[in-house]
Amino acid sequence: MSTPFSETLKNATWADHESAEGESYLAELMGGRLSEQEYGEMVAQHYFAYMALDGVSRQLSDHPVAGRFVFPELYRERALERDLATIYGPSWRSRIVPSKATRTLVARIHQVADWPSGYIAHHYTRYLGDLSGGQFIRMELQKIYGYGTDGGVDFYIFDGLGSLPRFKNEYRARLDELELDDRERQRMIREVKLAYQLNTEVLAELLHVVKTAA
Repeated sequence: MSTPFSETLKNATWADHESAEGESYLAELMGGRLSEQEYGEMVAQHYFAYMALDGVSRQLSDHPVAGRFVFPELYRERALERDLATIYGPSWRSRIVPSKATRTLVARIHQVADWPSGYIAHHYTRYLGDLSGGQFIRMELQKIYGYGTDGGVDFYIFDGLGSLPRFKNEYRARLDELELDDRERQRMIREVKLAYQLNTEVLAELLHVVKTAA
């Protein structure tokens, strides 16, 4: 019996996933050693990345392949706007700018908009992480900063999905149903690895910004 593609994808990119989770900005954040504004720097970079990702999702909603991975319940723009308003106040838009690493990530997301497997690779990298380890991050941030469910960590709240484990199982089933030959599977795996690398570089740059400011 052949290995489901979702399992192959996870196993092939696990080291990249671990590297992203081990980035020291997150260690500083989870250790409660960053101010609320320094946490806001990450939220701001998420905002620009998800504006790109969700924008491409809207463009591809009717695509026969990519459209299977478009879930409006996942869109993060409104949640991130609430979080940024909580952290920085009503003038938050004038407070945030995309970092160099974020601009590179955003550019890549737009570059793969006409390649279904590439789009899915970035969608998978971000959203499956948000729905998994992101939930632990949310709980820790609520303890550290005292956030409730009205801004601050809304980015990590997916009430519209119902059961998260059930949704993730459905998502993986859709990955398994992709009709990809071996060459395209390997190409998609490489793109997931690149997506992890680009997201890790965003966190690395955030750490530099935080340390420089200190």
